[in-house]
Amino acid sequence: MFLCWCLSLVALIPLTTSTNPGVKVKLTAKGIEYGRKLAVASILQKLKTIKLDDVSGKVRVSIGKVKYSLKNMNMVDVGLPTAALDLVPGTGPKLSIVNANFRLQGNWRVRYHFVKDSGSFKLNADDISFSTSLSIMTDPTGRPAVRSINCGANVGKMSVRFRGGASWLYNLFSKYIDSAIRKAMQKKICPLVANAVSDLNNNLKTLNVLAKVDQFAEIEYSMVASPAVSRTSIDFGLKGEFYNIGKHQEPPFSPAAFSLPPQINNMLYIGVSSFTIKSAAFVYNTAGTLSLYITDDMIPQGSPIRLNTRTFGVFIPQIAKRFPGLTMKLLVKTVKAPVITFEPNNATVQTFASVTAYAIQPNAKLTSLFVLNLVSSVSARVFVSGTRLAGAVTLNKMDLTLGTSDVGDFQVSGLNSIFQTVLNFVVIPKMNAQLAKGYPLPTLGKMKLVNTQLLVLKDHVMIGTDVQFTG
Repeated sequence: MFLCWCLSLVALIPLTTSTNPGVKVKLTAKGIEYGRKLAVASILQKLKTIKLDDVSGKVRVSIGKVKYSLKNMNMVDVGLPTAALDLVPGTGPKLSIVNANFRLQGNWRVRYHFVKDSGSFKLNADDISFSTSLSIMTDPTGRPAVRSINCGANVGKMSVRFRGGASWLYNLFSKYIDSAIRKAMQKKICPLVANAVSDLNNNLKTLNVLAKVDQFAEIEYSMVASPAVSRTSIDFGLKGEFYNIGKHQEPPFSPAAFSLPPQINNMLYIGVSSFTIKSAAFVYNTAGTLSLYITDDMIPQGSPIRLNTRTFGVFIPQIAKRFPGLTMKLLVKTVKAPVITFEPNNATVQTFASVTAYAIQPNAKLTSLFVLNLVSSVSARVFVSGTRLAGAVTLNKMDLTLGTSDVGDFQVSGLNSIFQTVLNFVVIPKMNAQLAKGYPLPTLGKMKLVNTQLLVLKDHVMIGTDVQFTG
């Protein structure tokens, strides 16, 4: 399964090289070794199903022509002690297996003139080797597909042990059994390997090339450049861009180039650029979802600050005079997409919002009081939750200025304590509840990330992780 996932990332190559990736992935030698083990296990299971077709014919031996037949030939055991999954720079993976061994059994029958004889046999085949390269392409749905090419197989040493029958007959016949089975096995190995590789395509279809985040957004993980294949790793770039569902509108900014540090301790390294997070902010801002109505019942009961004209009237007396005893409602709405900044060990988000204050009349009608401009800065903690990238924020500072007022001029600074309470106890908890849900990282099937670490670096975050598959 891990090999499928590796190949799927390499396979998405209807590619250009003019666009920087939003997400980068490095598959290390440790990850390739894990993929080798899973690939060998899959091929081993296929080889155990070998059932050779019946073989029959006539051969001339020292006593004349003998008719023979070999039937019911089944694999008893397969051993693949030495296997290597190598990366060929500029090409792709190549799987090689040497010193393999097979054990099979079957029945034999011979006829010479009026003499008939039969029995069973067990055959040991050793020093078997085969190798195959993997061709990777994209299917009509844009998902990857793989197939085995340039497969070659060779069966080395063979020994046969006969049971039943006359020894003088099967001794004459043994080399023909050896030759027939050798040819039959060599013909079977590559088709079975090709079948095992082809079976990977069902798993490759689970690659989340376009992953739904929620009802508003999805993220695209198609490749934007051909992978760089070296002898020890595969490095590739994914688009890593958020879009509104059903509407792929490009943002007014592009991803900047960034590089992953040369780490090798984990199987996999994923670099997520600030562009990816900015594209998410752009999408949600375009969808109009970055807004929130705040009412008094959302303020903690023990807080001395209430959303009513009495509290606000302490700082804006004309509100208390004109609208005595009324509760209030606030509408906090972003006016442009937030600005996300990644620096080493530090992630910050600057937001730009308007805050409209309303008095709620006895008939439930809203009367506009004023509009404030709110610029705030928050520190972000970024973390991996399962196979999703998530976050949480805390308030650093905020700045209030007066936009418009329907109640006359007033000193905005007096409202700082009110809006710090609103941000800390209402807005930020709402944001964190959404951020905790996270968004999906590029995954395949039942893929699990383990031993995960995350670093915030210049213009990107880097995730180092090992991988397990649970089915």
